[in-house]
Amino acid sequence: MSTELEQIWLRVQSKLEAAVDESTYRVWLAPLRPHELAHGTLTVEAPTRSCAWVQERFGRLLQTCAAAVLGPKTTVKVTHGPAQPKPARHAHSQADDDRRRNAQPIDTLRDTKGDGINRALLDQETAGNPRFSFNHFVIGDSNRLAHAAALTVAELPGQAYNPLFICGSPGVGKTHLLRAIAGLVQSCNPGLSVRTCTGEAFTNEFQLALANGGMDLFKNRFRDVDVLLVDDVQFLERKTRTEEEFFHTFNTLYEAGAQLVLTSDRPPRDLQALEDRLRERFQAGLVADIHPPDLNTRLAILRKRVHQDRIEELAPGTLEVIAHRIDLNVRTLEGALIRVVAFSSLTGRSLTPELATDVLDSLYPNITSRARTLAEIQAAACQHFKLSPEELLSSSRAARVTWPRQVAMYLARELTNESLPAIGRHFGRRDHTTVIHAVRRTEQKIVADSASRKAVDDLRSTLQSTDS
Repeated sequence: MSTELEQIWLRVQSKLEAAVDESTYRVWLAPLRPHELAHGTLTVEAPTRSCAWVQERFGRLLQTCAAAVLGPKTTVKVTHGPAQPKPARHAHSQADDDRRRNAQPIDTLRDTKGDGINRALLDQETAGNPRFSFNHFVIGDSNRLAHAAALTVAELPGQAYNPLFICGSPGVGKTHLLRAIAGLVQSCNPGLSVRTCTGEAFTNEFQLALANGGMDLFKNRFRDVDVLLVDDVQFLERKTRTEEEFFHTFNTLYEAGAQLVLTSDRPPRDLQALEDRLRERFQAGLVADIHPPDLNTRLAILRKRVHQDRIEELAPGTLEVIAHRIDLNVRTLEGALIRVVAFSSLTGRSLTPELATDVLDSLYPNITSRARTLAEIQAAACQHFKLSPEELLSSSRAARVTWPRQVAMYLARELTNESLPAIGRHFGRRDHTTVIHAVRRTEQKIVADSASRKAVDDLRSTLQSTDS
């Protein structure tokens, strides 16, 4: 490299360093090296593992800084350069490095029975699914902080917010961000080991290890990683031995400088059934909540989904009908669009606002009557399904009791302003996760089965026709 090019690059570097925070510059921009300046183009070499990411994320910044030094007609080209060593975890020994090299890769781990890859691990194949990337995440006021924090963690694992705790009601995008983090880390830092699981998967894996005497293998799987992403961590509540194990896993990884990202349907302070020491650790990093999307964000989500799925011949105003009617969460919003498109395909009707209204009227009717009380809903459900109040609130899992109970919980969620924990308490002191399951199960049945849909519609109509 010539002395002149070196001096030019030092000036460009100083502007880059002033434009971003210290950690971002150190990880992504400091490793860049100038290769050539010819015909108005500055060619810069980036490490192979991060070349594409640097071009995508910092290409415009590089162009601006180079133009400030060399003139406005200067262009920047980023090419592959020599590979850089893997980013080190902050605190681990040579023994840790040796152990990691000798450990089996994630995709070849076998359970103690030797009958295949352990099925308790969550969706490893979905980590790199483009649909769950940052590029496909629609940003709005309701999720801006969580998105920014997740992106920072993915760029700088173990160096930014640790732990990162993302919370929000079901279907608002927590799992999307978790998978986006996994995908970006694996893309930009292939040398880092990443494990993604749910709280339920962690519990099942732990119980299986206890039963089969495989605790050493279990600990290697969850503690010998650089990034651990745990979805629905609230599932650990009231599971004393699992909480104990997760507490030690958390501490081991945190002290080693590994990145931890957790999601939950509630903030740590509301996980009252969880041990205090775990709640304290969850709150020690950054807690970022996600709220249901506002109207503009809902429209943006629908437009992006239409583009992704290449949905054509969509009449003006159709998406607006869906966005105005569905305001609970992203999952329900996209589900409504899918149902409208499916109905259009099956019936041959055009994708118009009128079609969207007809489909949504049957699935998500407008609710204009006064809010009901939980007691009113329970009484109506008992009368409709011919159950006693004691049966409805009992622990019975018989089908004749379970389905009416799920319908009552579903309508309680729809027709009242009560929270999930409150609904659960009024239905035999059940956990909020039972309410979530009831809502999801009812949604599935009313879409797939006309008799189930009629039962729910009839009970809803009964409740809405008894205003006083």
